[in-house]
Amino acid sequence: MIVRHLLLAPCGFQELRRRTGIAPRVLSARLRQLQEDGLVAREDGERDVYSATDSAHDLAPVISALSRWYVLHATSDLELDLERFNEMSAQSIMEALPFLLREERAAGVTLVFEVRLTGDGGGVWTVAIEDGACRVTQGFAPSADVQYTADARVWCAVALGFLDPRDARKRGLLVKQGGRDALDHFFHQIARPTASS
Repeated sequence: MIVRHLLLAPCGFQELRRRTGIAPRVLSARLRQLQEDGLVAREDGERDVYSATDSAHDLAPVISALSRWYVLHATSDLELDLERFNEMSAQSIMEALPFLLREERAAGVTLVFEVRLTGDGGGVWTVAIEDGACRVTQGFAPSADVQYTADARVWCAVALGFLDPRDARKRGLLVKQGGRDALDHFFHQIARPTASS
């Protein structure tokens, strides 16, 4: 989990603690071990800012595969209740998107989405897809092809496949502006649980 966060961008100790929920002593020990293993380094001139090393970047395909396995099996095999969102859920899902990209659908595509979320855990993110790669950054997109606006909890349900985006739009829970392209086409999602009879 720590390496996954650092693959996206260097991060400070307190921010890592907030994002991962790992207790300070445990996080310190894990960061120390990851440094000894050559996967994490401290940023030059920054005492508490960590970054992924080249060796950690070599793990990106493995982390992507684990993320996809988690998405496909979390609700059924692990019996997790992923509909219980908290204030960190939207950010966590946004940060996971680069690891959940369907490269075969994104190959040759250049597309920018802007996601504006309100309520607890809200914020603004830019999701840029370029030829089979995805980059997510916080902030407004200078020129988005498609823009989504929703409550953070609603967007989490849509992003994870619990709520159909077309239904959310019809009900006024999700506003989509711009082109016809849709985020859910390009990313692996947790399959919506089927009702048991």
